[in-house]
Amino acid sequence: MRAIVLVGGQGTRLRPLTWSTPKQMLPVGDRPMLEWVVARLGGAGVTEAVLSLGYRPDAFRHAYPDAVCAGVRLCYAVEPEPRGTAGAVRFAADEAGIDGTFVVVNGDVLTDLDLEAMLGHHRRLGVEGTLALHRVEDPSAFGVVALDGDGRVSDYVEKPPRESAPSDLINAGTYVLEPTVLDRIPVDVEVSIERSTFPAMVADGVLAGWADDGYWLDTGTPEQLLRANLDVVDGRRGVVVDTVRGVVDPAATVRRSVIGAGCRIEAGATVTDSVLRDGCVVGPQAEVDGSLLGTGVVVASRAVVRGLSVLGDGEKVDRGEVLDGVRRPCPD
Repeated sequence: MRAIVLVGGQGTRLRPLTWSTPKQMLPVGDRPMLEWVVARLGGAGVTEAVLSLGYRPDAFRHAYPDAVCAGVRLCYAVEPEPRGTAGAVRFAADEAGIDGTFVVVNGDVLTDLDLEAMLGHHRRLGVEGTLALHRVEDPSAFGVVALDGDGRVSDYVEKPPRESAPSDLINAGTYVLEPTVLDRIPVDVEVSIERSTFPAMVADGVLAGWADDGYWLDTGTPEQLLRANLDVVDGRRGVVVDTVRGVVDPAATVRRSVIGAGCRIEAGATVTDSVLRDGCVVGPQAEVDGSLLGTGVVVASRAVVRGLSVLGDGEKVDRGEVLDGVRRPCPD
């Protein structure tokens, strides 16, 4: 089994963190987000993951110079220009020579989906494609799916108003597809799989859905990226990891946080519900609460960073300065 992992986006909602690092290479717990995604695929029998790349492709090559991630062989497909989600799938499949049943996943979605069960459902129905589905309270920001009694998709609407959504089941960003789906996608054209390919498959009666109530999280915003990290700290991912890898002074306090390698938390400092990438320094009596700090950020003594502030690589917070809900540098 082979999989295509869509990792080509610029991660604009996570700026300034993504100015220097693709969002799938940002840490979740003790490892890049991508490794959580690929490890889940490998556990379901995927032997090769084709990374569909666009933004900062060299970051992925440098991170995995032997082209192996979480025990799964990697293949790189770098789009010369954006082709949309469907175009990216077609380009990656052509580059890798995919000619059998394959999986597509969004590289910024973390899930404990039972992919093997989903594959079995797909094969029993004999369809061209099967979407993983997840129930949410407000589906208006997602592709929304209605199913018939056999598990086939009877309606697919992308980001409908909440009051007119056909169900509370959303497209959860994992697909099992037959190679015939590729024939539906024009070559070298920007096409959305959600707005073009899937509705056409619904019309032909060849698209199914598989609802799964397990862990699922779209990490595309600072709030959700922070939640993904805290879920690891809280043990919700079922894996015990070392989330404090820096040096913490005995007189400092670290609660429910991810502290990267080379960080230094000095005497009297407090770090709570936060993520600090490698090499950060939190000075004496400084406070970091509910925030995301890029690589090498320095928070000087008695400074305060709180309220889901997001600081890019190398930023410095002056002595006594208070940042509350600030992004720096400003992503605009």
